[in-house]
Amino acid sequence: MVSAQVTIVNRLGMHARAAVIFVRESTLFECEIWLEKGKKRVNGKSIMGILTLAAAKGETLTIEADGPGEDRAIEVLVGIVARGFNENE
Repeated sequence: MVSAQVTIVNRLGMHARAAVIFVRESTLFECEIWLEKGKKRVNGKSIMGILTLAAAKGETLTIEADGPGEDRAIEVLVGIVARGFNENE
């Protein structure tokens, strides 16, 4: 298992569009993917789960991946969050 912490940088936080982008990318990987905010842990391949985190700009999340392709999954998903889900602000 590998993990990384990320900070939400886009103005709207982890809203529906951002969650769709995250899930679309995470489902390309065979490994399990989890997102954590505080004590809450949700499946990183579930839009509804991600939305329940209500992660706003400036908040820190932990992304965990476990299984085949875990290193690449973390690399890709961290990049997506770091780029603010490619939202132009």
